[in-house]
Amino acid sequence: MANAGAKTRALAAEIVDAVANGGQSLDAALAQQEGRVLPGERSLLRMLCFGVVRNHWQLQHWIGKLIDRPLKKRDSIINALLAVGLFQLWDTRVPDHAAVSQTVEAARQLRRPQLAGLVNACMRRFGREHLVEQLGGTEEVTWNHPAWLIEALRKDWPDDVEGILEANNARAPMWLRANAKRQSAAEYQARLADEGIAADLLAGIPDAVRLREPRGVDELPGFMEGDASVQDAAAQIAARWLMTGNPSRVLDACAAPGGKSGHLLELGGEGFDLTAIDSDAQRIERVRENHERLGLNATIMVADASNPGEWWDGTPFDAILLDAPCSATGVIRRHPDIKLLRRASDSNDLSALQGAILGALWQVLAPGGRLLYVTCSVLAVENDSVVQGFLETHGDAVEDALLPNNNVRDLMRRKACGYQVLPGTAGLDGFYYACLVKKVS
Repeated sequence: MANAGAKTRALAAEIVDAVANGGQSLDAALAQQEGRVLPGERSLLRMLCFGVVRNHWQLQHWIGKLIDRPLKKRDSIINALLAVGLFQLWDTRVPDHAAVSQTVEAARQLRRPQLAGLVNACMRRFGREHLVEQLGGTEEVTWNHPAWLIEALRKDWPDDVEGILEANNARAPMWLRANAKRQSAAEYQARLADEGIAADLLAGIPDAVRLREPRGVDELPGFMEGDASVQDAAAQIAARWLMTGNPSRVLDACAAPGGKSGHLLELGGEGFDLTAIDSDAQRIERVRENHERLGLNATIMVADASNPGEWWDGTPFDAILLDAPCSATGVIRRHPDIKLLRRASDSNDLSALQGAILGALWQVLAPGGRLLYVTCSVLAVENDSVVQGFLETHGDAVEDALLPNNNVRDLMRRKACGYQVLPGTAGLDGFYYACLVKKVS
């Protein structure tokens, strides 16, 4: 139905505008709005929103060439709609005539009938003037990243910056984690094959299964019963690394949404005691839901990791997983809105918070215990700089640079302190890891 298609384009424009001009996360905007379209239109809606946000700078460059003067601020929704329209013509299989007619109708649904002609003219000129073939523009346009982030990546990763930028702009693969309590990754791969779902394994990350084509979780055998979870393979390194030596009392700080704590529970044996905390009451419910689906139990609390005095019972932990708040610059391919929402100053603010949490949690770690510091950032200011600064001020801390296995080493880059997985390496997200041991006095 044309009206349904126009409504999908209009809603996509509202979501993009909420991200680009309202500062809302793409996931949150989609969660709030996608119920307004027919179920059959939701995959198109997500594809349009992610594609437009991922290619923001290129699309805005073309819009600037197509309109004589910028739209008024109150009409920013039409700028977003133009981006939705141009993206369809450039990078989707939507027939041009349908893309044009339904995007023009969307302008009317957005109560901007006076601008429907502008939308129509711009979309028709886009193909007629072959703008896709006209190269040029700034680095922001070339790489679809903000200038500050391009410069930060160039500073930290001078030999890898282009590869990181390209990986950030690619669509992320779908990784699963086989529940080790129930079957091996190879056994789950065979179950998928029985359902006609092709998947691959990755040496060094024992529970990881990569789907060759994304699927809805309702299509995955045993998913609702907890036989598998959706989790990037780079994130799966954390639990097996921390569980080396079989600690019995473990803290997962900043645990939401619960992927890593669920993995810890799957690996824990008889008597394993896990406490999972997060300061966000809404996000902690995601932890509860994930654990319930897995059929596993932990102590779950709304708590501030930087202030253990409010929640710690006085018994030290054998091991701590600190998945620290960060800029998430290693997972941009999954969350392209990060490129629009983050600012250059954020990393310095985050590094101060990371250092504060690290220092606070060190107090609740038992002598001889290990703390695994993790971020999904690729910026040194949030990673090795934080860990190095901590080691310089804590004489009872030492880095344990021994990785879980040699295959994991091949996926990582050694830093001054810790290790970095760069986005795109073997299809992985970008993650930083540093393992610290508390000396026994």
